[in-house]
Amino acid sequence: MQLRYQFRAHPGGSERARAARTFGCVRTVYNDAVAARKAAFAAGLPYPSSAKLQKQLITEAKRTADRAWLAEVSPVPLQQAVRDCDQAYDRFFKWRKGTGPKSGRPRFKRRSHRQSARFNRNAFRLRDSGRLYLAGIGELRIIWSRELPAEPSSVTLIKTPTGKYFVSFVVEVPREALPSRDPDQDTGIDVGLSCFAVVRDGKRIESPGFLQKQAKRIAKAQRVLSRRKKGSKNWDKQRLRVSKLYERTANQRKDFLHKLSTAIIRENQAVYVEDLDVVAIHQRFGRLATDQALGEFLRMIESKAARYGRDFVKVDRHFPSTQLCSSCGALTGPKGLAGLNIRKWTCAGPNCGVTHDRDENAESNLRAYGREVLAAGRKGPAPVGLGGESKRLQSAGQTGISQLGTKPRSPGGERTEAVTTAAVR
Repeated sequence: MQLRYQFRAHPGGSERARAARTFGCVRTVYNDAVAARKAAFAAGLPYPSSAKLQKQLITEAKRTADRAWLAEVSPVPLQQAVRDCDQAYDRFFKWRKGTGPKSGRPRFKRRSHRQSARFNRNAFRLRDSGRLYLAGIGELRIIWSRELPAEPSSVTLIKTPTGKYFVSFVVEVPREALPSRDPDQDTGIDVGLSCFAVVRDGKRIESPGFLQKQAKRIAKAQRVLSRRKKGSKNWDKQRLRVSKLYERTANQRKDFLHKLSTAIIRENQAVYVEDLDVVAIHQRFGRLATDQALGEFLRMIESKAARYGRDFVKVDRHFPSTQLCSSCGALTGPKGLAGLNIRKWTCAGPNCGVTHDRDENAESNLRAYGREVLAAGRKGPAPVGLGGESKRLQSAGQTGISQLGTKPRSPGGERTEAVTTAAVR
């Protein structure tokens, strides 16, 4: 599997100037590629291929007076910029066709945002002195906080809005299976906004609220920035202060998510999560959802489960984990947006009357459902049902496909469970 190893870089003065020139050329070529695709769409023409765009926007553009300065940098990151644009449109079209996750239409890159330039194996060298040579830029001093496990296939030079430089290596490494644990050592993960996550045995992980803690300081810094003349030295200094506040918050959040996801993977043989509609959550709850970074957390859980040989099940978002009583299987729990403020509820099913904590009940249902999915060995589409008749799946003969209820919920009547098992790996 491929992993990224990121290290802090300290380029010298001349290297910084050449890096800035490279970033500018990469940004220009990428924006030209986006503009060319937009023009083709407006004219009703087919989208130009990546090879055609590279010839038009790099090779031929260097011979013109307006783009002659593209010849001052290495052509490798410019070619990678066109490929990046092509991949961005490919993801966008897959989403529009319904065959991929949601991805917006590619937009123009801005100078004030994060800058990057990617180099393939032919355009960089690792010196014996520990320095990194990049074509068209020069040698950079790297802070090697750990060793690379293998020869990198590519490296990306990154400049953050705060002016820090990083290099990110892509390395092919074997999977690192952790010692197997008891199959009963598993957990569901019910994530939310009021409480970050609830895992097995009612263990609650409270929301750290990093952005909320810095909200007043960020708001004050942004008010000061709004009173500065844009483009002036004082404006640039204040912009840097605002960027550092956001960067500090992002680093704290990333550190928290990595430590939490690693601990969960190490402590459990199997993990079951819900396939959340993260985009819809962000659209409705805005900054609160951004501060939680639930989508990033679930992606970390999935990737680390695959890396360390743990079982992983992503439960369909239509599964009524909150509404379903984990004791009797009746659909008597809180429903919809109106029930979001109901944190505890009592089952109204016949001969039940059990009082549930909303999040703990959802975690229990996710764990029971995930166990059934692993037992059935499902790895493809299966009919999906209402789920109100029984909380447990009924195996469909020898097919390895499980069914829940009888009434379809999704428009196509199908669902694909994301399953990663140690046996398959």
